[in-house]
Amino acid sequence: MSYKGRFKPKHPNKYKGDPTNIIYRSLWEQKLMLYLDNHKDVVEWSSEEFAIPYRSPWDNRIHRYFPDFYVKRYNKEGKIESSVIEVKPKNRLIPPDPKKKWTPKGYKSRRYIKDVKVFSINQAKFEAAKTFCESRGWDFTILTERELQPWKKLNG
Repeated sequence: MSYKGRFKPKHPNKYKGDPTNIIYRSLWEQKLMLYLDNHKDVVEWSSEEFAIPYRSPWDNRIHRYFPDFYVKRYNKEGKIESSVIEVKPKNRLIPPDPKKKWTPKGYKSRRYIKDVKVFSINQAKFEAAKTFCESRGWDFTILTERELQPWKKLNG
């Protein structure tokens, strides 16, 4: 399920970037934007405002990965900490099932090949993001629909 739209923050001063050009690409991203905009411990946040270089395993070239969110917030001890957050469906974090590699007629499944490509590129992006964040003392987190369920409140 994919829903896209523009997000208008109630607290544009908290947004690091252009607060008139915030795009969400899923309802999960929109939910996280609402949380970040309204939570008292969030000092600043942004969405897809900077790039992290990564090497694609498919063409061995350097590409740019724009993480979903950058967040600066107060932790439980009252210290400011920074995080990069990626929002992904859980099924994009699991390697494709090799049982689906072949079609019933014995051909390689295009869907399987696409899933392998997406999975391996995502893994390369996430490894680059972990290294990028570690070098700056930031956290890198991937949130799925499990953490962002519509009926579940986000923890502070």
